[in-house]
Amino acid sequence: MGIVKEMTIKSEDIILRTAELSDAEELLEIYAPYVEKTAVTFEYEIPDIREFKERIKKTLKKYPYILAEGNGEILGYAYTGPFVGRAAYDWAVETTIYLKEDKRRMGIGKMLYGKLEEISKAQNILNMYACIACPEKEDQYLNENSVQFHEHLGYSIAGKFHKCGYKFGTWYNMVWMEKIIGKHKDIPRPVTAFPFLMNLWQRL
Repeated sequence: MGIVKEMTIKSEDIILRTAELSDAEELLEIYAPYVEKTAVTFEYEIPDIREFKERIKKTLKKYPYILAEGNGEILGYAYTGPFVGRAAYDWAVETTIYLKEDKRRMGIGKMLYGKLEEISKAQNILNMYACIACPEKEDQYLNENSVQFHEHLGYSIAGKFHKCGYKFGTWYNMVWMEKIIGKHKDIPRPVTAFPFLMNLWQRL
C-alpha cells in the first residue's frame, strides 16, 4: 500500500504515514524491547519477521497502521484493530502504540493517536479502547505511564482485571480504557474499511 499525501502530516521534522510491509523489520526492532524487557506487552516471545508482516497485512485490510518518521528514522507506530471481533462491536476499535525507547515524551505518541482518532472518525468508528497492563506497584518492568498517557488524551478507565497477566515472575493487572469519539445514533452509519477510505482520498 503506497503513501497517500492526505495521510501525511508534518510537525517540524516528524511525518506520519501509513506503514508498509517494507517497514516491518524496523517496526519489529521497536517492538522487541517491549517484549524482552517490559510487561507493557504480555507477549513472551518476539515474533519472527514473517509473522510480524502478517500482522501488519491483516490490520491494513480494515484498519489504519501508521508510523512516525523523522529524518528517515521510524520513531514509533500505532494502529487500531477489532474490539472483541463480533459484528455488533464493529463501531469499536482497540488501539495499540509503541515508541522507540529513546523517543518517548516528545509528543510523538500524541501525534500518532491524534491521527488514529481522525481516521477512526472518518471510518465511522464511535468507541476507541486501549487494553493496558497495569502494576499493583510500579517495578522495573511496568509503570503507570501508559494509563497516564491515555488519561491525558481523554480516555477513562472502563474496567479493571486483577492479576490476570503473569510475566517476569510477577502478576500484573490489566485495565480497559475508553474514549467515545462519535454520537451513538439509533441506526449507525456503516464502518468504512481503511483501504477504501484511502482510495477515496486519492481521488480528492
